[in-house]
Amino acid sequence: MQHKIHQAQILMDALPYIKLFNKKTIVIKYGGAAQINPELKEQFAKDIVLLYLVGIKPIIVHGGGKKINALLDKLEVKSTFVDGLRVTDEQVMEVVEMVLSGSINKEITTLLNHHGAKAIGITGKDANFIHAKPMDDGKYGLVGNITKIDKKVLKHLIREKFIPVIAPIAAGDDVDHPGYNINADLAASKIAVAMKAKKIIFLTDTPGVLDKEGNLISSLDKTKIKALKKDGTISGGMIPKLDACLETIRGGVECAHIIDGRVQHSILLELFTKDGIGTIIKE
Repeated sequence: MQHKIHQAQILMDALPYIKLFNKKTIVIKYGGAAQINPELKEQFAKDIVLLYLVGIKPIIVHGGGKKINALLDKLEVKSTFVDGLRVTDEQVMEVVEMVLSGSINKEITTLLNHHGAKAIGITGKDANFIHAKPMDDGKYGLVGNITKIDKKVLKHLIREKFIPVIAPIAAGDDVDHPGYNINADLAASKIAVAMKAKKIIFLTDTPGVLDKEGNLISSLDKTKIKALKKDGTISGGMIPKLDACLETIRGGVECAHIIDGRVQHSILLELFTKDGIGTIIKE
């Protein structure tokens, strides 16, 4: 009986947070091990369905770099990197779209639908809801910066009780344009701002932002981030992720979280417990 009472208490502890986030939009950038490990994929889908069923409005934005690399190698399509970004020509773009809007996007929607949600997979080309222009005057080929998001498309889907699952590919200016490959972190950030989301969560393969001794930094603001960049504590792939977080906060989103997607139910732990997990970024 005590075990059952403990289970009930866990639900009661979550109640204030369920009330707080009810009817609120939360954007989740889905990537890393949580997108590859079969058990974590299953748990992620169940967590999102739980959010959906208690009245939260999740929007999923996903990447897929590892699967893109694997298919490029299999097809013997060469790609190069400049400043850490994949230079995307038309041949590479074809593979990017095949992986992102094809296999990965449909895998996520299938899992969510299987567990009781109404998920729909889209890219920025659908209804032309994301437009972009070349990043740095085309230095990286078809890698783009988002110039416009038609939030009415997402609002309509959410109003019809769908969970949007978004592959970060944007439309070009004409019908023959192959589209733009968009960094998934930046796409999630722009979408969160456009939708006036309550918060944005980035799933990663790290406990959060770490100090030089490898300890978790539980909270950051723009001043601390600037200092940690300067002394080299924050480097590599964490820089664009934190830049995306700051852009989101500047755009009016209450807070951003970087959490460990390798931990089962990490999203629930972040949203429905007092201390949460990972690193929270506020202004």
